[in-house]
Amino acid sequence: MAKATMVGRLPFDAKESLRSGLITKDGCGTQPNLCGPEATNRNSLRPFPHPKAKPKPCSHHHLPLMGCSVTAPPPLPSPIFSHHRRLHESSAAATTTINPQLHLTRRSLLLSTTTLSLTLSSPPLSTASLPPPRPPSPPPDTTITDRIYLDFSLCPNYFRPDRTLSDDVSSLCSDSLLLGRVVLGLYGKLVPLTVSNFKSMCTSNTYKYTFVHKLFPGQFLLAGRQGEKPGEVRRPSGLAWNTETVDSKSFALTHSRPGLLSLCLSENDDDDDIKLDPDYRNVEFLITTGPGPCPQLDGKNIVFGSVLEGLDVVTAIAAIPTYKPAERIRQFNDLAKFLGDERAQNARAIWNRPLKTVFISDCGELKVAKPALTPSLP
Repeated sequence: MAKATMVGRLPFDAKESLRSGLITKDGCGTQPNLCGPEATNRNSLRPFPHPKAKPKPCSHHHLPLMGCSVTAPPPLPSPIFSHHRRLHESSAAATTTINPQLHLTRRSLLLSTTTLSLTLSSPPLSTASLPPPRPPSPPPDTTITDRIYLDFSLCPNYFRPDRTLSDDVSSLCSDSLLLGRVVLGLYGKLVPLTVSNFKSMCTSNTYKYTFVHKLFPGQFLLAGRQGEKPGEVRRPSGLAWNTETVDSKSFALTHSRPGLLSLCLSENDDDDDIKLDPDYRNVEFLITTGPGPCPQLDGKNIVFGSVLEGLDVVTAIAAIPTYKPAERIRQFNDLAKFLGDERAQNARAIWNRPLKTVFISDCGELKVAKPALTPSLP
């Protein structure tokens, strides 16, 4: 390979100049003067303008080559990929001219390599590789397997002044006023344990002479609170452990309409000493009164039946006025609860109580020829 003349102790390779575009094949220079404001940037191999300096005549020596003068650029460090370039030149059949404006940096090379590897490694997505969609879950089985009746009555003499401690509901409410009968259909296939316990409570007359102790206007009524006071349910015995209270499938139904029978879990207000009993069984229930749904009860209480007959009786009970404390009393009670005063919880126990005594005067099971009935509103 013919080397050019050494000028100013700067080696100059004619082949490299020919390839980079400093001279053409006929030997004449093509690049402009690389001195002054267009000095070469050694890192990017691109000419950049000097911000303040004015163009000056080049003071470098000229290299005579094939009758033409070529300006020798300043010495540059050897490129990083020079060995790859030499291997490519030795294997290529014909040499090509590299664009002097092409600028390759380490970052651009890494990005291009990463993009190429991802393109080659990622297989094309196809609908055949996607998992098949899951079939929709079947609706809850709300087949009615049992029918229970509850007779609600109004007791006008329960709060009379001459009552004694030995008087119970049956003696105090002998002259009660019957409000009507409510027939409930139970979903025995959906929650069999809950239905079995509720049915046992009704057939054993455990719910008889117990109060409707809470009324939430426009929402629901509560009954079946356990305790030792008159009008409260005595602690039941012989009931099975209700494991459905921890099964997510038991909470599939929502409180979407009036007349739904639900087992109280979140709204249960039994005393703590009763709940801590190892033989405690939750038997408190609620019935939605409407007119709208009760979404605050969804996922927290188990719907296990609905009203088949006597929804008007439920509506009449919901219309009874309840005790509502004044706003100032509520604020003091909230403050006492925040400070840890136990009397605050005792005071809250009488909130939303009906001002008239409503109790279950009778209860039991209705035998039908066809136990599997479709649920329907009265």
